[in-house]
Amino acid sequence: MIHLTFPDGARREFPDGSTGADVAAAISKSLAKRAYATKVDGRLTDLSAAIPDGSTLEILTRDATEALELIRHDAAHVMAEAVQELYPGTQVTIGPVIENGFYYDFDRAEPFRPEDLVAIEAKMREIVARNRPITCETWSREDAKAFFAGKGETYKLELIDAIRSDEPLRIYKQGEWLDLCRGPHGASTGGIGTAFKLMSVAGAYWRGDSNNPMLQRIYGTAWATQAELDLYLHQLAEAERRDHRRLGREMDLFHFQEEGPGVVFWHPHGWTMFQQLIAYMRRRLGRLGYQEVNAPQLLDTSLWETSGHWGWYRDAMFQASSAGPDIEDKRVFALKPMNCPGHVQIYKQGVKSYRDLPIRYAEFGAVHRYEPSGALHGLMRVRGFTQDDAHIFCTDAQMEAECLAINDLILSTYADFGFEEIVVKLSTRPEKRVGSDALWDRAEAVMTDVLGRIERESGGRVRTAVNPGEGAFYGPKFEYVLRDAIGRDWQCGTTQVDFNLPERFDASYVEASGDRRPPVMIHRAICGSMERFLGILIEHFAGHFPLWLAPVQVVVATITSDADPYAEEIVRLARNAGLRVEGDLRNEKINYKVREHSVAKVPVMLVVGRREAEERTVSIRRLGSRDQTSGTLDETLAALLGEATPPDLRG
Repeated sequence: MIHLTFPDGARREFPDGSTGADVAAAISKSLAKRAYATKVDGRLTDLSAAIPDGSTLEILTRDATEALELIRHDAAHVMAEAVQELYPGTQVTIGPVIENGFYYDFDRAEPFRPEDLVAIEAKMREIVARNRPITCETWSREDAKAFFAGKGETYKLELIDAIRSDEPLRIYKQGEWLDLCRGPHGASTGGIGTAFKLMSVAGAYWRGDSNNPMLQRIYGTAWATQAELDLYLHQLAEAERRDHRRLGREMDLFHFQEEGPGVVFWHPHGWTMFQQLIAYMRRRLGRLGYQEVNAPQLLDTSLWETSGHWGWYRDAMFQASSAGPDIEDKRVFALKPMNCPGHVQIYKQGVKSYRDLPIRYAEFGAVHRYEPSGALHGLMRVRGFTQDDAHIFCTDAQMEAECLAINDLILSTYADFGFEEIVVKLSTRPEKRVGSDALWDRAEAVMTDVLGRIERESGGRVRTAVNPGEGAFYGPKFEYVLRDAIGRDWQCGTTQVDFNLPERFDASYVEASGDRRPPVMIHRAICGSMERFLGILIEHFAGHFPLWLAPVQVVVATITSDADPYAEEIVRLARNAGLRVEGDLRNEKINYKVREHSVAKVPVMLVVGRREAEERTVSIRRLGSRDQTSGTLDETLAALLGEATPPDLRG
C-alpha cells in the first residue's frame, strides 16, 4: 500500500502502483470524470503516472489554475499533429507553453499563409473531437533515434543527443501521432476543449542561433473556457487600439529612428507631457523631504568595479574610451546604467551623524542599458531612459518607517493616475547574494511586517504576495505591480534594501557612541522608467488624458473668420491663466477641425462664431462626446482651470 496526504491534511491508503486516475476514481466517480492532472509534492504530473509512497497529492480538475498550462501544452501537440496531417513532410521541432499561449516551430519548404492557419485550426478541432487518450511511454535512445530517423525528423535526433544520458526519454502519444516531450500532459485530446485560436506566424532560428536554419513559428492561444478566450481576444484588440506607438504618431508625441536605436526623439507635445510628469513627481518628493541631486553620466569603470556592477552587468553597460591618439589620460568610462553609485559618492562628502539621518536623495537621472535590438519596443523597452530614482540613507531603526512612507507615496501616486488594483510582492534572498544571514534575517523580518501592514491598511485595494529567492543580490525588495484599464499587469515601482553598496564604498555615519557604522541604503523607484510609465499611461487612457496631463488642453476653433479676433483673445486669456491652449483659425469647415483635433486627442474644443463673439460665450465640445454645451467665457475658463489643476495641488 502507498500512503498519500491530501491538501486538506487528510491521509489515505491506496494499492501500490496507483495512479492519479486510480486515486480520483477511488474518491468519487464525478472526480474521476473531472480529473485532468495531478500535483505530486507540488509538481505537475500526468494523471496516468504512478504516485510514490508518502507523497502529498492534489487532483487537478480542468478548471484549476495550474491546469491551464497543460491545456496549452496539449494544444501545442494537437497543432503539430494537425500540421503534419495537412502538410506531410513538415518537421516539428519544439513547442513550449508561453505566457497566454503556446507555439511550435516547423521546418517546411513553403511558407505558411494566413489561410493555412484557418485550415490548421479547423484540423485541430477535428483532432480534439476524436478525443484520443494521451499516453506516455519511455523509449530507449536507440529506438527513439531509429524511429525519428526513419521519419526524416533530423531535429528530433539533435534533441535526443542533447538530453542527458541519465534522464528518461519520454514519448507522448495521442492516437497514432507522437512526439518527444518531457511532459506532463492531460489525459486526452478532448480535454483541451475548443477555446483556442492560432494567432500568427513568425520566423525563428533553430535554437535561437542565426547560424542555424530559419524555421516557421506558429503562435496560438488556449484557455479553459470560451469566455476567457473572448476576453483575451478583446484585450488584444483593445491593446492594438491603444498602442502607444500608434497614438504617439497620431498625437505627435515622439518618434524613433535607426540612427538612435532605443532612444526617444521627443516632440513638443510629448515633451510637455514628460515635463508635467516630472513636475508632479518633483512636487510630491519636495513635500516629503527629498533632496534632488544630479550625478555624472560618465564615470570611470573603477567606480563600477567597486560597486559590483561591472561584474554583474558589464555586458549591459555602454563603454567609452578616452584613448585617442592625442589624449594622454587614456581611461575607460561607462555610461551609468543606474544612479545609485553616484548617490553614495554624494552621501560620502562630509561626515554624517545619526542626527542627519534619514537622508533622502532623488534624481531624475538619464541612464543607459544595452537591450538587444529585437527586444526594443517603443517607450516600453528602450536603451536610454530617465529613472525616477531615490536613495534613502538611514539607520537600522528607521528602516521600517521609511519603507512604510515609500509605500504610501507609491500607492497614492498610482491612485492619482487612476490605478486602483495593485499587487505588492516581497522578493526574498536569492541563492547568490552578498551580506550576512543576520542582515538578511533582519531586513526580511522588517519587510514582512511592512507587507502585512500594507495589506491590512489598504482596505482590500492592495493584494500581497511573496516571491521566494527573487530578491536582488544585495537585499530583499518590494515590487509594485499595477493593473491598467484593460486588465494588463505592469511592474513599475520597487523598494530595495541594500547591504552592499555602503560597505563597498566605505560609507558611514557616526553613532551616538562615536562609532562609525555603514547606513542602511534603500533604493526606491515609483515610475521606474519615466518613458515606460508614460507609455503605460498613454495606453491606460487610450490617449484620453485627464486635463491636467494632456499636452494640449484646449483648442479654440473658429466657425467663420468674423470670430478670429475673439478667438485670439480667448487664446491669450487662457494662456495667461496657465492653460495649454492653441488656436485654429484656418479657413476650414468646423466639422473638419473637430475630426482632426479628435484624432489628436485634444480634451476640450471651444468653438466660436459671430454669435459667440457678440455674446462673449463659447460652445464647448468634449473629446469622445457628441454633445455640445455653451457657457460664458469667464465661467468656462474658470471651470477649465479648476479641472486642469494637478491632483497633488487640489484642496
